Amino acid sequence: MVSKIRSLGIKGIGGYEVSVECFLSSGLPSFDIVGLPDTAVKEARDRVRAAIKNTGLNFPVSRLTINLAPADTKKGGTTYDLPMLLAILTANGAIKAPSEDCAFFGELGLTGEVRPVRGSLPMALAARRVGITKLFVPADNAPEASFAEGVAVYPVKTVSELIKHFSGEKPLSPIEIPDLKCVSTVSADFSEVKGQENVKRALEVAAAGGHNILLVGPPGAGKSMLAKRLPTILPDMSGAEALETTEIHSVMGLTSREKPLVTQRPFRAPHHTLSSSAMAGGAQLQPGEISLAHNGVLFLDEMPEFHRDVLEVMRQPLEDGKVTISRSTGSATYPASFMLVCAMNPCKCGWYGHSSGRCNCSEASVRKYHSKLSGPLIDRIDIVVEVPALEFDELRIRKPAEKSEDIKSRVNAARLKQRGRFEKAGFDCNARMEQAELREYCELSEDSEALMKLAFEKMGLTARSYDRILRVARTIADLDGAESIMPNHLAEAIQYRTYDFREPRGEAEN
Repeated sequence: MVSKIRSLGIKGIGGYEVSVECFLSSGLPSFDIVGLPDTAVKEARDRVRAAIKNTGLNFPVSRLTINLAPADTKKGGTTYDLPMLLAILTANGAIKAPSEDCAFFGELGLTGEVRPVRGSLPMALAARRVGITKLFVPADNAPEASFAEGVAVYPVKTVSELIKHFSGEKPLSPIEIPDLKCVSTVSADFSEVKGQENVKRALEVAAAGGHNILLVGPPGAGKSMLAKRLPTILPDMSGAEALETTEIHSVMGLTSREKPLVTQRPFRAPHHTLSSSAMAGGAQLQPGEISLAHNGVLFLDEMPEFHRDVLEVMRQPLEDGKVTISRSTGSATYPASFMLVCAMNPCKCGWYGHSSGRCNCSEASVRKYHSKLSGPLIDRIDIVVEVPALEFDELRIRKPAEKSEDIKSRVNAARLKQRGRFEKAGFDCNARMEQAELREYCELSEDSEALMKLAFEKMGLTARSYDRILRVARTIADLDGAESIMPNHLAEAIQYRTYDFREPRGEAEN
């Protein structure tokens, strides 16, 4: 007797259909699983056997073969426990075969409990693509899977509950489709930050255009505090962005029944001890930090302390908005469109050039510290701003600063212009402009052209940094409500690239 149950699997961060086929034949009792299963899939034999017996049903005493098709694709995890159980019961005649428009996934407990698995949203979206209209999933995965429109999602708590559904004794009801709303919850606010108005302005420009930014200043100046408040002024995610981001987080097991959808832009702040594989993507083709920060912010505190190969692995994703990783198990391409926000000290101890004179670093050691950041990587950062140490009088200010919601309103207005401008191009911020868009929307007047030429020659700019200055200038013009880039917009954009990484700063300049 042969039976077939439709299921889903995960490859990278996308789902695909898997057919679970069961064949019962005469011979010595055995239970074989084929179709490139990993250890977790093979261990399903014991979970399925125990779940069937503890549900009050008979496990077939015969030669049993389970095939997971397509057989040339590696299968992993506990996703196939539930469809395997149903395939066995169907082949044994214990239950009727489900209709062709049904699919199943879920892990089994020994008592017949159906437990959640990773990647429910990508699998639900894949189910919709292949014409599946009824999806039976673990109850804890149901809220997340229900965001795949066009698929009726049935929450299942136990095997007994599912069997009663198909027998007609107690039918299950599909979960209601929730509203797809992306509303940010502000836990920190820019009004809490004293002083640093020039840095707040730079962060506003970065948020408005999606630009990469580097903050340079001594310890305690507020670099991390400012960076952590950047998400409070970023535009709310669209529904499409929320689903795309949730797919990545779901595969990594970062969603839950209480928070099935990523509704706020991610803010990833990995420790400087992480490896290049953890940054780009792991050995099992899992997404890395740059993909987990997709549609959000990747914050690297103490940037020079990161290993050189970890920083260099970001160079291509910063340009392309995606990363392709190749490992012994295969290759995969993940989205990696993120804002890079970095912070660093001016020297190893952090106090070079400070009026207190507490720094003993030599100019050679300062240059060595700066040399940890390669030129090509610095070239991909649009805005570099110095964060000075606060004076005592600034710390005593009682009047609250401008709130995040006020800054965000200006950012939203600028982003709205950019969405309309780049609607046909398929992106929504100035940082993603290519050459065609630069020629069309960043044309300079004669005065601006002369200013750019002077900056190019005096600062030794590259072609890439020239383009990035134009992108930032276009964002500043959008914040100003201007149709074209004016000299003052260009001057501010050039100012954000005046930090010289080749020379020490501070007292050495006097």
